Amino acid sequence: MSKYVLALDQGTTSSRAIVFGHDGRPVGMAQQEFPQHYPQPGHVEHDPEDIWSSQLATAKGAIEQAKTTAANIAAIGVTNQRETTILWDRHTGQAIAPAIVWQSRITADRCERLKADGLEDTVRRKTGLVIDAYFSGTKIAHLLDTVSGARAAAERGDVLFGTVDSFLLWRLTGGKRHVTDATNASRTMVYDIHTGDWDDELLRALNIPRAMLPTVMPSSGLLGETDPSLFGRAIPITGCAGDQQAATFGQTCFEPGTAKNTYGTGCFLLMNTGRTPVASTQGLVTTIAWKIGDEVTYALEGSIFVAGAAVQWLRDGLGIVKSAAETESLAQSVPDNAGVYFVPAFVGLGAPYWDSQARGTLVGLTRGTTRGHIARAALEAMAYQTRDVLEAMQTDAGTPLKGLRVDGGATANNWLLQFQADQLGVLVRRPVVQETTALGAAYLAGLAVGYWNGLDDLRRNWACDAEFQPAGTDEERSRLYADWKRAVERSQHWER
Repeated sequence: MSKYVLALDQGTTSSRAIVFGHDGRPVGMAQQEFPQHYPQPGHVEHDPEDIWSSQLATAKGAIEQAKTTAANIAAIGVTNQRETTILWDRHTGQAIAPAIVWQSRITADRCERLKADGLEDTVRRKTGLVIDAYFSGTKIAHLLDTVSGARAAAERGDVLFGTVDSFLLWRLTGGKRHVTDATNASRTMVYDIHTGDWDDELLRALNIPRAMLPTVMPSSGLLGETDPSLFGRAIPITGCAGDQQAATFGQTCFEPGTAKNTYGTGCFLLMNTGRTPVASTQGLVTTIAWKIGDEVTYALEGSIFVAGAAVQWLRDGLGIVKSAAETESLAQSVPDNAGVYFVPAFVGLGAPYWDSQARGTLVGLTRGTTRGHIARAALEAMAYQTRDVLEAMQTDAGTPLKGLRVDGGATANNWLLQFQADQLGVLVRRPVVQETTALGAAYLAGLAVGYWNGLDDLRRNWACDAEFQPAGTDEERSRLYADWKRAVERSQHWER
C-alpha cells in the first residue's frame, strides 16, 4: 500500500498542500499566498490562474518536503474556499473573467430583487440557504450578464461553471472531468439538497443554463485521476469537500449533536444533524456535511463574518496591539470586562441575525477603559457570537450540544477557549492536529481507496491537545450574555 495521502487545501488568501500518514499527522507541507483584488468597494476577486499555479506548486512542494515521491501517494483529496465562482472555456480551460470571491457583495442588489420576487421560501425549502450574495448562484448570473458572449456560450456548453474545487479538478485531470461534490453544490443556491440534483425552477429564476453545470459526485469516491504530466504518474482523486465541511469531517464529528467551530477571519460553526436535513427557524442554513456512497449526512451551519479579523483591526487599524498573541496577556491584565462590549459588525452581522445594515459598535466605555478591556472585549465577542449560533442550532435541532471541538488560528489563545467554555457551559476541546480542513479532505480520499478502513480508524487518530472545562456560575454567564445581546441591539440597522 502507498504510504501517504495528499490533501490540497485551497483557501481565500493562500493555497496549501499537506501530506498525511496513517496516524493523521502531517509529514510534509507547503503554503503559498496569492493576491486579492478589490476592483470596487465590497467586491472581491481572484485571478483563477493564481489559484491554480499556487495550488499546483504547493502540491509538488509538500511531496518534496515529505521526502517522498508521487509513487507513494495513495490518493488526493481536495478542499476549497466555498461559494467562490469561476467560469471557464471548455476548449481552452481558461477563465473568461476573474473569480468572484465568496466575500464579494457585488450581487447584493440582485439578491434583493429575488426576495422582492418572492423566492425566499422556495430557496430556503429546496436549498437550505437564505438568499444572499455570499452564495454562488447570483455570482454565476452576474458573470453571464456582464461578460460578452458568455450566456450564449454557456447555453451551448462551451462555458463551464465551477466552484474552486471544480476548477481545480478540471485542471488536475487535464480537462477530462467537470465535477463537483455534494457539499460544494449545496452552497450554490441552485442545488436541491433533498433530491440531490440541480433545481430547474431556481435555474430558470436565475437564468442559468444547466449545460454549464458540473456533475455532482459523492465527497468520498473516485472523482478522476491527475494528468500524468503533473506528478509523473496518474494519482486518483478520491476526496472532495468544501472547507468547513472538510474541517467537520477532520474533527471526526460523525454523530448527530457533535459540532466544531473554526476560529479564523470569521467563525464557521457546523453541527452534525444526521441523515435528515433540519430546516432552520433561527437564522441558520441547512447544508450537506458530506456524502459517502449514497448516504448523505446533513448539518446546520452558522457563519460569523468577523472574528479574528477584529483582532487584526486592533493590530493594524488601531495599533493597540503588536500581535494577535498579545491579546491573551492583555485580556488577563484586567479582572473583568468592566462593562465594555465590542460588536465587530464591520460588514454587517451574519448568523443568526443576517443584518447587512449592522455596523461595528464599542459600548460601555468610561475614562477607566484600557487597552486590556478593549482587547478582552474583542476576544469575548468571538465567544458570544459562537454562543449566539450554537443556541440557535440547539433550538433548531432539538439536540443538546455534546461539547465543542475547535480549530483555527485563534484557538492558540487559551484565555479565549476558557472563556468560550464558560459561556457555553460545555467542554471545549482542541486537537493536536490543527490542520483539520486538509485532514478532512485526506480522510475522505483515503477512505475511498482503503487507506483507512472506516470511521473508527479516523476516530482513533483524533488526539486532544487541550481541553477546557466550564467554570463560573450560571448567573454570571447569563448576566454577561444578556449585556452582549444589548450591545448587539445597538449595532443593528445602523446603515440606512
